[in-house]
Order: sequence, then structure tokens, then C-alpha cells
Amino acid sequence: MSSNRTLALGLLGVLLLGSGPALGAATITIVNGDPAGVGFNDATAVAPVGGNTGTTLGAQRLIAFQAAANKWGATLTSAVPIRVYATWEVLTCTATSAVLGSAGALYIYVDTPGATPNRLYGKALAEKLAGAQVDPDSALTPPFIAEIRARFNVNLGQANCLTGSFFYLGLDAAAGTNVDLVTVLEHEFAHGLGFQTFTSGSTGAPYAGYFSVWDDFLFDTTTNKTWAAMTTNAERVTSALNSRKLVWTGPSAIAQVPNVLSQGTPILTVAAPASVAGNYSVGSASFGPPLSSPGVTGEFMQVVDTAGNLGLACTPLTALNAAAVAGKIALVDRGTCSFDVKTMNAQNAGALAVVIADNAAGSPPAGMSSSGVTGITIPAVRITQADGVALKAAITRRSRLHSGLTGTLGLNLAIRSGADAAGRPLLFTPNPFQSGSSVSHWDTIASPNQLMEPSINTDLTHEVTPPNDLTFPLLQDIGW
Repeated sequence: MSSNRTLALGLLGVLLLGSGPALGAATITIVNGDPAGVGFNDATAVAPVGGNTGTTLGAQRLIAFQAAANKWGATLTSAVPIRVYATWEVLTCTATSAVLGSAGALYIYVDTPGATPNRLYGKALAEKLAGAQVDPDSALTPPFIAEIRARFNVNLGQANCLTGSFFYLGLDAAAGTNVDLVTVLEHEFAHGLGFQTFTSGSTGAPYAGYFSVWDDFLFDTTTNKTWAAMTTNAERVTSALNSRKLVWTGPSAIAQVPNVLSQGTPILTVAAPASVAGNYSVGSASFGPPLSSPGVTGEFMQVVDTAGNLGLACTPLTALNAAAVAGKIALVDRGTCSFDVKTMNAQNAGALAVVIADNAAGSPPAGMSSSGVTGITIPAVRITQADGVALKAAITRRSRLHSGLTGTLGLNLAIRSGADAAGRPLLFTPNPFQSGSSVSHWDTIASPNQLMEPSINTDLTHEVTPPNDLTFPLLQDIGW
């Protein structure tokens, strides 16, 4: 069978039980691509930390890289060694955000032995299926003689690069307020192992005219088609924006959903009026009590406390507003102050719960972080701007204290958090499209948080298999 090799153009970035899975063995090694004095070759003296025995910054970085490689090596099975060509470089940063790293298959192939015909595979998986190198090293371009290409942010934690938050190089998952490097590495290596599609989500075009093996498992629940079965690029573009309607249909991942994802997905259910009745997606809060079942049921009351009819709730509510929301679910607008400040002001006014409507277009609604306010005892969620507009338009005040809008904020126990009603895990499909994140990650609604969500979460372990994580089952679906 013929082999068609091409350089993979894009790398994916982070940040941006039943019977256990079958594990095997693969050899994964790190190829140091850094110049003298940089990255892995940085001779700055450091003290050992969290089981990392390196005594220079460069040595500790390499030990952390190899620890992540060893975790995947102990999980996967391949007769062909996997090499990661890695460098530490200047990546995009601001004082409050940073690209931590990026990685992906260095080369991609079609029609290699053991693979599904007419489907693209990353080099590491193509060689696993073939049982041999698909190209001799002499056919590759130095210095890129490897299966995976990885880049990591050498400036992280310095001024104007997520200032003060450095990579934690320990091996014990005790990063605290820093960024756990091993977690980030495991995420990025997974992309290089095949947790990605080579089909463009922004244009819908298959790479070089071939679908990725990934596309056979991407199923749009609106069109009832996989990406590979869609006949136009436009269908795939629409699907990549179809929030919480794109699922993974691989049997290994689906089988592990009950063992990994929590029972109960966050949801807002509006009962009346009929014009807006139905279920609404929500983003959960990192503060206050978690949502529960049967949840909080009541009448919604919009806060109106500023000029322009904005209900920002950034200051203690006026007597009139406090009387309106007391014993009800407060509908608040995002903006000006933090989510937890708004929630505390509504709580102090007697609200049962808070729903915060976004102030910018986009879906699905993101989660809400805390600014440090303590003592919040009522649940809060975020909804999209469009849903907020619809709910506020449906409010018909029968009096100063009644809105006519009723519903429940809680958990739907029939659906697992991060899956659809049929038990299929959800892919990340935000609108607008997020290059490097859309489609090739799990949806952020997953609970517990998953390694392959688009942004790092501080509660992640270093595990990549059930019952902690769905990453390995997905890789099994594509051939590992």
C-alpha cells in the first residue's frame, strides 16, 4: 500500500468503572531541540521539587517532559519508538493570559498498512498500526526527525506573561497557584498522539482532500451526520459552531462515560411563559454551592439598578430591587464587576439564586470564576447574551414584584455532565470558532474536569485513563 507523507501545518494549544482499559507499553523519548543556554539547556541552579531531582532549570524541565512521556508510554502500545521534538520558545502572552504550549503530529499519512483507507493519521499512530516506521529517518528533514512536534512557553510567569504564574516542575501534581507542567505536557502529547482532526473547522475543508480518522467519529446531532459523511465544507463549518450538538461516537469512549463523567448536567429549565419555555445551557460558577437536584425553583426577577436598564448588581440593591428579588431567582447582567460580587449583592437582598446574562455574543456560556468573595450560599450560573435577551423580553411585570417568568435551576440527572442525552461525550464547539481549540477538545461542561478540555484546570490529576479521564478511551477508538 502506498504512503503519502505531508508536514502537518497546525499545532493545537492548551489554554489556552467496569473493566479497566487495556494498557500496554510504548517508548516515548524527548528530542532536545534547544540551543545552548536555552530551555532544556538552561543551567540556572534550582532546588529539587516535588519528586523532580534535577538541580538545574533545564534538567528539571527535561525530567518533567520525560515523566509525561512515561505516563503515555505506560498507557499505549506500540512497537515503534515515539519521539517528541521539543523546544522552549517565546509564545503569545499578556500579563493575565498566555499560551502555555502547543503540540501536534509532525507528519501525517494516508493509506498506511493497518490503517483505515483514505483517512489521515498522525505519524505516531500510523507507525503503531503499521508496526514499523512508515518513512525511514533518512527521508525526513533534519532536525525534525520525530513523530511529534512540541513548543512550550519559555517566558511563563515573567512580567507580561501570565505574570507571577510559573510552570511547576514537580511530579506530584501539587502546583498550587502555578501551572502544572506535567499536566500541560500530557495534554499536548495527546494531541500529537492523535487527539485532533486535520480537517479545518474554520473552512470545513479536509486536509489535502482527505478526512482525518477523527472525522469518522464526529457526529452532529442536528444533521445526524458524521463530519466524514457531510457532503459540503459549509456543513462542517456550521457543525463546528453548533454548541453542545457535536458528539464523539467511538465505542470505547462512550462505554467509559458512566465511569468517568458525573451524573447530572447543569441546566436552566424555564416553565413559563410558553414563548420561552424549555431548557437552556448554563455555565457553572467556581464559587457558592454546586447545583443540585431537584434544584431551585421559583420566579425570575430582573434587576434594574442602573441607567440604560442594565441590572449589573455591582452595588447593594436598592430597597425596591431588594424587595423584587427577595425569595426569587435574580436575573442579572454581566459587566463592570465580578460574578461573585453580583451574586453576593443578590444574596444579601434575599435572592434564592442568580442567573447572569452575558454581555457579549457567543455560546456555549462559559463558567464563572471567583474574585475572592466568601460567604456565598446561593447557586449562580451564566447564560448566553441571546438567552438573556429572550428571557428579559419575556418578562411581563404583573406588578412591581412579579415577572411571570418561572423555572428551575439545577441538575438534569438523566444526563451526565459532558455528555448528551444518549451518553455520547461532547466536543468543544464554541461560537465564535476558536482556532486551535474548537472541535479537537472535550466540552468545558465536563465534570469532573478532563485533561483534554481547551484550558487547564487546577484540579486535574496526572491520570489519562478511566475512572479519572476519557483521553485514552478516545485514542483507543482511533486505533491505539
